[in-house]
Amino acid sequence: MVAQQVSSWLTAQALPRTAPAVRCQARERSAAIQRRTRAKQHALSPASVHFQPAKEVGPVLESVAHADSSDSFARVGWHVDCEAAVNEQINVELTVSYVYLAMYSFFHRDNIALPGFSAMFKAGHEEERDHALLLMDQQSKRGGRVQLHTLLPPQPDYSNSEKGEALYASELALSLEKLNFQKLRHLHEVGERHNDAQLCDFVERELLEEQAQAVKDAAELVARLRRVGRGLGVYEVDLELRERYGDGVQN
Repeated sequence: MVAQQVSSWLTAQALPRTAPAVRCQARERSAAIQRRTRAKQHALSPASVHFQPAKEVGPVLESVAHADSSDSFARVGWHVDCEAAVNEQINVELTVSYVYLAMYSFFHRDNIALPGFSAMFKAGHEEERDHALLLMDQQSKRGGRVQLHTLLPPQPDYSNSEKGEALYASELALSLEKLNFQKLRHLHEVGERHNDAQLCDFVERELLEEQAQAVKDAAELVARLRRVGRGLGVYEVDLELRERYGDGVQN
């Protein structure tokens, strides 16, 4: 019994002496945490970021000052692979535009007389040409050089005894639109490979979405032509196309 009383008394006497020490350690830990937090905030604050334009612009200024008059002054971060891929896509768009121009002329013949199809392919020619111009503007904006290639002449006649000229030409147009979509995806991949966010954004915003819709429109036209068959069905589809695109005749 005496031993238990002594033990209880010692415990009671020790508590008042250890509690202040524990509180002191807690305060020190809290203060250390606050110091580390303030240090991190200071490191991330705008005031701690020291932009030195005179020093950092030096190499850029030197390259501009020594640039030859035949070189682009605007070129910055424009990889040669991106420049080549854009030139390739320019010529893809112009080639497809050239084919659509031939289709426009074919369906405008007096012995074919499908003005709706003629107008549709004329609109396709203008759209692909405009895409080529967009890509040429992109090339110039980034300081590249446009290189146009020789365009192979498209076939002048789209008659087909088995399918008929409307379905045959429409299937060819669908194939071209799908190929063009794949080419645009390749251009986007080149931009991603070289971390060119501006090129990727340009392809997505100006070309890819519109091209995906063009593929769907061409696919639906093929489906309708296969359903209606040759003859009167093609005439009805041509009337619908004429309402949408006009008759393709220059005013």
